[in-house]
Amino acid sequence: MPDSKHFAPPGPIGFGGAPLGNMFEEVPDDVAEATLAAAWDAGIRYFDTAPEYGPGISEHRFGHVLRNRPRDEFVLSTKVGRLLRADASKGGQHGPFVKGLPFRVDYDYTADGVRRSIEDSLQRLGMARIDIAYIHDCAEDAHGDRWLEVFDTAMTGAAVALTKLREEGVIRGWGLGVNRVEPCVMALERADPDVFLLAGRYSLLNQPALDTLFPRCQERGVHVVVGGPYNSGLIAGGKNFEYQEAPPDKVAARDRLAEIAKRHGVDLRAAALQFCAAHPVVASVIPGTKNPARVHENVALMKQPIPADFWRELKQAGVLPEQAPTPA
Repeated sequence: MPDSKHFAPPGPIGFGGAPLGNMFEEVPDDVAEATLAAAWDAGIRYFDTAPEYGPGISEHRFGHVLRNRPRDEFVLSTKVGRLLRADASKGGQHGPFVKGLPFRVDYDYTADGVRRSIEDSLQRLGMARIDIAYIHDCAEDAHGDRWLEVFDTAMTGAAVALTKLREEGVIRGWGLGVNRVEPCVMALERADPDVFLLAGRYSLLNQPALDTLFPRCQERGVHVVVGGPYNSGLIAGGKNFEYQEAPPDKVAARDRLAEIAKRHGVDLRAAALQFCAAHPVVASVIPGTKNPARVHENVALMKQPIPADFWRELKQAGVLPEQAPTPA
């Protein structure tokens, strides 16, 4: 990758904060604290969270643990585009997040909304600095037919404000945090982002970013953080794909991958993590987890030896594109 003026988080592995926002099920506070402590002890130094996660509870939990660590020794990212409003009627429920904090989540991609969002996040985190701010979900999956209008507001509001905050030294970098490739490509045309957090769009099961976004990022020296390397758990043996029950064709594709992995004695989770990290634009891969043991497991999986024959068979079988970089 060319030398870049853009800020990037450390890798190859970081920590994704959605599960600690009580995604799908409640995580006790002590388990959340132990999980984040395990990540630190395992050498992870990049942590990503968001106001939406829980809503608010993930940021509280990250701040509770990380504010006791040396601030210059880790990189912290959160997101903008949603503001939390006190609303006891919500009962801590928001999307897939259960038993969170009593807030309503309102979209706001304006410049004023971004500054308010960052101030609120600093309060929840109990910290004086956020390193990276991602504009969250300004894409079709979140906004449907209105997404281009929403994206335009994000570019004229949030992107401008974040660029100024970067120039002022309030943040070190900004980008988009999305589940779609298209807004990232468009953001490169309209603004000067540093890094994208792209979930589920570069994995063993799904690579739409490979030929569309990644070459443009290489040209601009922009980095990518890969979220959802297990595609919401399906690759790791779960039942969900993109936050919902996996369709039969995706289950069949996972099973085919698993069959080839078994033949080569490869843990499919290790292959998933290492495949994502192998592309030169990828700065970090951030699997999320809800327990300390899985943190250490993920770190070990990222280092597990994988035979070249495994990658070769995936390409020969048409499971992976021939042009996709694989670990050396």
